[in-house]
Amino acid sequence: MTRKSSATTPVTVTAGPGAGIALGALGVLAFSMSLPATRVAVHALDPWFVAFGRAVGAALLAWAYLRLTGAPRPTRDQWRRLSIVALGVVVGFPLFTSLALTTQTSAHGAVVVTVLPAMTAVFAVLRAGERPPPLFWIASATGLALLLAFLAAGGSLRGALSTADVFLLAAVVLCGLGYAEGGRLARELGGARTICWALLLSLPVTAPVTAVAALAHRPDGGVAAWTGFGYLAVVSMFLGFFAWYAGLARGGIATVGQIQLVQPVLTLIWSAVLLGEAVTPGALVVAGAVLACVVLIQRTRGGATPARAPGRPASSGRDGAGHAGDVRVADEVS
Repeated sequence: MTRKSSATTPVTVTAGPGAGIALGALGVLAFSMSLPATRVAVHALDPWFVAFGRAVGAALLAWAYLRLTGAPRPTRDQWRRLSIVALGVVVGFPLFTSLALTTQTSAHGAVVVTVLPAMTAVFAVLRAGERPPPLFWIASATGLALLLAFLAAGGSLRGALSTADVFLLAAVVLCGLGYAEGGRLARELGGARTICWALLLSLPVTAPVTAVAALAHRPDGGVAAWTGFGYLAVVSMFLGFFAWYAGLARGGIATVGQIQLVQPVLTLIWSAVLLGEAVTPGALVVAGAVLACVVLIQRTRGGATPARAPGRPASSGRDGAGHAGDVRVADEVS
C-alpha cells in the first residue's frame, strides 16, 4: 500500500439512483444467504471461531486488494469512523448471529433481522443526517408490518424472548449502525476500501480470538460446514460489502437500506432449499407486496437526501452534506 499520502483523494461523481439501487440489491442477495450459511457452519464449528475466523479470512483478502490497488491510508477521522464500522459489521453482527444460531434456526433469525432496514434508517438520520420524507416511513412501516404478519401467521413469531433473540436484536442494532456509518464513509473511500480498511482495523482483535477459539475447540467440520464458513468469509464478509456500501453511498443510506425488506423472504427461501425448512406458499404473495413497498420507497427520492449544513454550498462536504446526486467518493467507487 502506497505511502504517497495519508489521505484519500476524493473526486466528485454523479451518484445515479439506479446504480445505487442495483448495487444495493446485489448486496442484499449476497447477504440473504448469510444466516443459512452461519447455521450450517456453527452446526459443526465453534461459533466464536465462525464469527471471528470469517473476519480473519476476509481481512487477508482485504489486505491483498488494498495492496494491489495501492490504496492510500485513511485519515485520522476516517480511522475513528472505521472503528464504528468494524464494531458493527465485522465483530458485532457475526458474533451475535453465530451465538444465536447455535440454538435457533436461520428462519427464526430472519424474523428478527426483519427490523434491520428500519434500524439502518434510524442510524442514517442520527449518523448521516439524512431526512427521509413521511411517505418513506409509511412505505417502510407497511413493508415491515407485512413481513411480521406473514411470519406470525406462519408460526415463526412467539411471545417469549429467548437468549438467542436478545443476541439477534443486539446483532441488528450493531449492524444498522455499521451499515449507516459505512455507507456514509463510502462516499469518501468507496465501498470496497471501506470494508477492507475496517477488516484490517479489526485484525488485532479477530486474529487472537480466532486462534484461541481454534485451540479451545479444534475446527473439525465436514464439507458443508467449511463451505458455509467459506461463503461467510468471501461473500458475506467481503465481496457483498463492495456492492452494499457503494449502493448506500450512491443511492442514500435510508432509501437503499430498505431494499433489505426483501432479505427475510430470500433467507426463508434459502433456508428451505439448503436446510430443508418449510416455506409456505404465501411467501411469494408477501414477497410481491414487500417488493411493491420497496419500489414505492425508491420513488421517494428524499430518502437519499442528506441534511445540508446551514450556509453550506449544496455541492460541498465529504460527509454527505451536499444535495442528492452529487456526493464525494474515492477514486475507486466499487
